Amino acid sequence: MSRPRIVIVGAGFAGYRTARTLSRLTRHQADITLLNPTDYFLYLPLLPQVAAGILEPRRVSVSLSGTLPHVRLVLGEADGIDLDGRTVHYTGPEGEEGTLPYDRLVLAAGSVNKLLPIPGVAEHAHGFRGLPEALYLRDHVTRQVELAAAADDRAECAARCTFVVVGAGYTGTEVAAHGAMYTDAQVRKHPMRTGMRPRWMLLDVAPRVMPEMDERLSRTAERVLRQRGVDVRMGTSVKEATHDGVVLTDGTSVDTRTLVWCVGVRPDPLVESLGLPMERGRLLVDPHLQVPGRPELFACGDVAAVPDLNQPGQYTPMTAQHAWRHGKVCAHNVVASLGRGQRRAYRHRDMGFVVDLGGAKAAANPLGVAMSGPAAGAVTRGYHLAAMPGNRVRVAADWLLDAVLPRQAVQLGLVRSWSVPLESSSPEVARVPGRPEAPGRPEEAGTPATPATPDRQRSDTEPEGEQADGTRNDAAAKNQPDSEPARSRPGGEPAGNQPGGAGARSRPGSQPAKNQPGGEPAKAQPGGQPAKNQPGGEPAKNQPGGEPAKNQPGSEPAKNQPHGERAKKGPSGSPRASGKPRRAVEAAGPRPARGGAGRPGKAPRAAGAGSAGKRPTAPSGPSRSAGPPTDPGPEPPANQPPPGPDIAPGPVKRTDGRAVEGDS
Repeated sequence: MSRPRIVIVGAGFAGYRTARTLSRLTRHQADITLLNPTDYFLYLPLLPQVAAGILEPRRVSVSLSGTLPHVRLVLGEADGIDLDGRTVHYTGPEGEEGTLPYDRLVLAAGSVNKLLPIPGVAEHAHGFRGLPEALYLRDHVTRQVELAAAADDRAECAARCTFVVVGAGYTGTEVAAHGAMYTDAQVRKHPMRTGMRPRWMLLDVAPRVMPEMDERLSRTAERVLRQRGVDVRMGTSVKEATHDGVVLTDGTSVDTRTLVWCVGVRPDPLVESLGLPMERGRLLVDPHLQVPGRPELFACGDVAAVPDLNQPGQYTPMTAQHAWRHGKVCAHNVVASLGRGQRRAYRHRDMGFVVDLGGAKAAANPLGVAMSGPAAGAVTRGYHLAAMPGNRVRVAADWLLDAVLPRQAVQLGLVRSWSVPLESSSPEVARVPGRPEAPGRPEEAGTPATPATPDRQRSDTEPEGEQADGTRNDAAAKNQPDSEPARSRPGGEPAGNQPGGAGARSRPGSQPAKNQPGGEPAKAQPGGQPAKNQPGGEPAKNQPGGEPAKNQPGSEPAKNQPHGERAKKGPSGSPRASGKPRRAVEAAGPRPARGGAGRPGKAPRAAGAGSAGKRPTAPSGPSRSAGPPTDPGPEPPANQPPPGPDIAPGPVKRTDGRAVEGDS
């Protein structure tokens, strides 16, 4: 008899607990496969401490292969389930596709950010469900405080050091509490020139903070927040989000560069494609976590609507405590369906909640006993250490170091804004160039030239590699300004997709067919690219008008000479193009070369084989400039600067004493 095949989709609280319990119960008599986009289990309750710089990211990431030795780990995202064929189709991290057959399937895909139909939120807000989002928020908050501290304008300083958190639930409350402490610590070291201090706002339409929890916990949390200067506004939310700020439902406009979306979560969209009975986006199951009519299909965690036997007619809420307990019961019932043991119904007992508010502050009600202050803080951290399936010593060590040492407020720039869009089916995975977009979005083609969520928090002084709209400006994009090699620069060979380049041959400004009117004629024909050493052609490198030998008149000067390569700057301070492709340069924003394409409002300059800014010779063939071809003539364009002192006003004589036609 073959070994049963058990496939678990998702390694969150429910999926991880199911895999670990199944590995123990089956005693290696079943093939257990865990499908997950990442190779770690994320302990989500400590994620706000990662964003605040208390814990390092790997402290809250528990290795799946290291803690589940008898479980096969497959990296990928499930994108289709064939219930009749009993197969799961997935896409791997590098775009490869695969299929996993199963005898028993456990759906524990978890949840994603909950979106509301509010204008501008999907484009300008960021969620807080995965490790990439926490790392991005940490870098972004650090950057905004540093930029605000250096700003002289009070309006700009106020906008940069204002942070808006929407959603006063468990996550939003902790993000605001830890964030206020983090930014205050930064300002104490480097006070702002305008004398301002960071401002945090916590918004929610609910009547109180953490409405789903005990009222005493809510009062404690709100009191701590207000003591730290957090502007708590209940009954208020965001009406519209723009690039420069947000408009609240009470009509107030708030200038800000940061909008953190912690409104809530919704089940993973994967279960919606199954065509099975649903309850508010969750898959309906019986008290044994089994899908009715499908004895081989189980569901647990946030994607499952599990009946609450303690409150008939209701379903268990989407919390980590329930998901963790779902996993254990689900594993027992999967094994029972294989003929070992008895089925169990899920019945829970409320053990209370703990909320870490940073420092020695916390709110907790273990077993219904309300606590606050340092005692609650000790209980909260003790609970997290007991609940974590790994890394306990490392987490405790980070807490100890944070208590005695100052935090390191640095921005690493590892996660960009466009890689953590709010509307993502996999918030635990940062989007990378070349990775397929979420359904309904255009695919990325090597570089995120058109991101799904433009970065509303970018600025002209932000780190290199990202513009104000979230697009990349890395030098690796060879068809972008300042790229490698800059083929669209003056004197260079135009890029294939640039005007005048070797792109679509029938487009205006493209390279037409050879020997056609306006095209690239035969090299020895009139008007074409003549043979070298011919009049109007591309002369030999030591001849006048060509690319002369270095250190010769009109040549590309030596690097230590005036107007030399790279180190030379024109009157505007920008380096002059040298006629050769420059090395790739990463900059904070694209800076087109003088006379190159892509500079709005400026007519492109014709450029020959010499340096940009020098007097061009009258071309006899098509223009080699990056922009559209200009009319040939002896007069330079209107915006052409006067020739520099290194340009001979008269004819240039040959060095061998012979006069050649076309020297002048």
